[in-house]
Amino acid sequence: MHFSKLLSLLLFLGLSFTYACQSDAPSTTSSSVPTPETAKKVRANFDRDSAYAFVAKQVDFGPRVVNSDGHKACKEWLVAKFKALGTTVIEQDFQAKAYTGTTLNATNIIAQYKPANPDRILLAAHWDTRHIADSPLSTERKNEAILGADDGASGVGVLLELARQLQANPIDLGVDFVLFDAEDHGESRDDIETEADGAKNRETWGLGSQYWSSNLHRSAYKPRYGILLDMVGSRNARFPKEQYSKYFAPQELDRVWALADKLGYSNYFHNADGGGVTDDHYFVNTIAKIPMIDIVNLPLESDNKGFGNHWHTHNDNMEVINKRTLKAVGQLLIELLTREDAGTL
Repeated sequence: MHFSKLLSLLLFLGLSFTYACQSDAPSTTSSSVPTPETAKKVRANFDRDSAYAFVAKQVDFGPRVVNSDGHKACKEWLVAKFKALGTTVIEQDFQAKAYTGTTLNATNIIAQYKPANPDRILLAAHWDTRHIADSPLSTERKNEAILGADDGASGVGVLLELARQLQANPIDLGVDFVLFDAEDHGESRDDIETEADGAKNRETWGLGSQYWSSNLHRSAYKPRYGILLDMVGSRNARFPKEQYSKYFAPQELDRVWALADKLGYSNYFHNADGGGVTDDHYFVNTIAKIPMIDIVNLPLESDNKGFGNHWHTHNDNMEVINKRTLKAVGQLLIELLTREDAGTL
């Protein structure tokens, strides 16, 4: 993912950046504590230890940079795991030209729960990792690929645990788990001054979601909406309302954040505006025309354009992953799917 330049964002949206920050513990205010009625509707309990193990397994493969051995091995494991969890898996192979000129042999992994049901929700994350440690905060090995425990593996780990919970606690609603490839192989630039230049640079990112959005895995695919997970596993994560999400899918965004507040997770999901992020949801919205929001960590205090200090550095390892954060995101999505299935959201 890439944090958009302020000028480009203002030209595109005319929106400003504001953030909020609270403690790491779930909110205990009376307005945020789940009611007994809410608790009864939760059919499954998101297992944070299981999600953590799924994140660790991906990291064990090393960097999952497209064309690498770790990438190939992780793909085989992800496909086998989703099949074992009862989903129907499509491997959407494609080739894309990176900004470096390299041909990327990539694969979007699409795991379908209840594939025969046309009434569906789209849940997504990217599974590849950054090929360089190009953060301004990197002090060593800048030309080496990063592990991407948070930036990549955390979102996939949450989706795997959700698939496991749906296998054990079935619902009628269809769910598509889409793992986008080649998301993080874009060009980082600090010299973007015009909207046209920003748009050209933006297209170097999210190559898998661009391909998927132009080649949908099923004809006339129209899920209710989509949710993208990116960097959803670190301690002190803050999820404000990302600006492209607010522009393209404002109703879905407000409903998800309102549910987070009801469940007591308002200390993670802030009712405040965040910045605009060039992420996979941007292309799903603009190319596939599917309303999609992005749950992405945009903390207030950071020296790195709004992302955590581990972003695009070699510190993005298992030490930054926090089980409570995984739990907050995962339990929210379980409750969301349960309510959507019951028609009570």
